[in-house]
Amino acid sequence: MRIIVYGSLRRKQGNSHWMTNAQWLGDYRIPGYELYDLGLYPAVIKGDGEIDCEVYRIDSSILAELDELKNDRRDYKRELVQTPYGSAWMYLYLHSVDGLKRINSGDWVSRTD
Repeated sequence: MRIIVYGSLRRKQGNSHWMTNAQWLGDYRIPGYELYDLGLYPAVIKGDGEIDCEVYRIDSSILAELDELKNDRRDYKRELVQTPYGSAWMYLYLHSVDGLKRINSGDWVSRTD
């Protein structure tokens, strides 16, 4: 199975250690989503933008760990999306983004706008 990561799970980011045993398949700029700054990590919702992501092949134990990480916050749901590497799971933010800063570049790693 595959997963898309777009924020703190990306390479050289604060939570990238969760992806240590995953196989990086490639980078991807996925259309139809918007990226918002929550402080230490981002929020992604469906929208009119594009976001920079990394796609990984993972096993069920990594997915279970990521589900636990995301469910601890109760802020995300997992959805299956299409990528050039095949279908992949992606975590979408469940709450309103009103008042949050949108990262117009779509890139969490180089967010400065």
